[in-house]
Amino acid sequence: MDQTPASLQGSCHCGAVRITLPSAPEKATDCNCSICRRLAGLWAYYEFGTVLVEGHPENTAEYIWGDRSLRTVRCKTCGVATHWEPLEHQPGQKHGVNLRNFDPKLLLSVQVRKFDGADTWTFID
Repeated sequence: MDQTPASLQGSCHCGAVRITLPSAPEKATDCNCSICRRLAGLWAYYEFGTVLVEGHPENTAEYIWGDRSLRTVRCKTCGVATHWEPLEHQPGQKHGVNLRNFDPKLLLSVQVRKFDGADTWTFID
């Protein structure tokens, strides 16, 4: 029987991709780099493999660019960005989960940090 609180379960708009977090995030990053500002992603980071992503890869498409070290993943049906993950899975690597796919009440307890990924590559809050 699943004992995961509902607040830790999210999905893309159509529900084809479902995400379950291992714990509530304490912090999230709002980045202004060229892709994050277009996606309007609000990213929480977890060790790769600790987040349950259902419907991936059969219901997702990926976008790989830049230094080609990670893929941004979106639902093939509704187009919503769900997460990003490293291309080469190695122990200790992080992956980002788009918190915009979760109940907005979850965000009330999360410290959102502004990150200047477009220029200085530093937090600007």
